[in-house]
Amino acid sequence: MIFYVDQDAVYDFPFSAEEIGEQTAAYILESEGCPYEASVSLLITDDAGIHEMNRKFRHIDRPTDVLSFPNISFDAPGDFSNVEELFADHFEPDTGVLNLGDIVISGEHVFSQAREYGHSVKREFAFLIAHSMLHLCGYDHMEQEEAGVMEQKQEQALNALHITREEEK
Repeated sequence: MIFYVDQDAVYDFPFSAEEIGEQTAAYILESEGCPYEASVSLLITDDAGIHEMNRKFRHIDRPTDVLSFPNISFDAPGDFSNVEELFADHFEPDTGVLNLGDIVISGEHVFSQAREYGHSVKREFAFLIAHSMLHLCGYDHMEQEEAGVMEQKQEQALNALHITREEEK
């Protein structure tokens, strides 16, 4: 797993964003059976930055907590069986690493949602990474059943990584 982190706005997270992001992303890819070395880019920005991206790319005129920009359209969520065949141009020619896409997180939302939901900033950050990684693997939550699947997979990832609601805030 190769995880690139860029901070448009600097946030004083009480953990390494790169380390927690990479661990969470790697867990999701492993649990989804991704057979490739993969890369993901993460931009941590503020509410104004994510608001602009949300308006530009989704035509929604408000800030949000996380945006996912997948490079691959899966036939079925987590089905990597035809990725090489259909998306050969998303593999780095020199290394063979699959570029899954990009994640954008609002650092402001990480802190405010952690307070709102009564858990740690680390848990909120890891939750948003897990959520976005599932989108990059083809999952969505438009239907209630899909949302339930995503929620279960997100919770499973955080529990496996020992990033629980009970940890210190």
